[in-house]
Amino acid sequence: MLIGGLVCLGLAVLVGISGLRTLSRPAIDVTGQVLRAVVPTQFAAAVILGAGGAVAIVLPATTGLVVLIVCIVGAVGTIAAGSWRTARFAARESQQAGCGGGCAGCNKICG
Repeated sequence: MLIGGLVCLGLAVLVGISGLRTLSRPAIDVTGQVLRAVVPTQFAAAVILGAGGAVAIVLPATTGLVVLIVCIVGAVGTIAAGSWRTARFAARESQQAGCGGGCAGCNKICG
């Protein structure tokens, strides 16, 4: 469990650094806004992975393995849910930007 815990702690650090790096970029366009919207999800996943790694190192192997698996699945689920939510935001923003926000002078068929 020591190796699994250390790998999980390393992933927590990498995901946290990725979130900090994304946070330092300017959010000028929709892509920047979407990337910044994923940052809280990345931080949550980093905390979940860090907790799972720490618990896996401290607890006995059988209990640590269960906690490690639950934390990894939780972190992946958190990232997936946050990414899905921001993808919906990006799709909505690009749809509104394509028509200019109003249909009065638009000649496109929006369905």
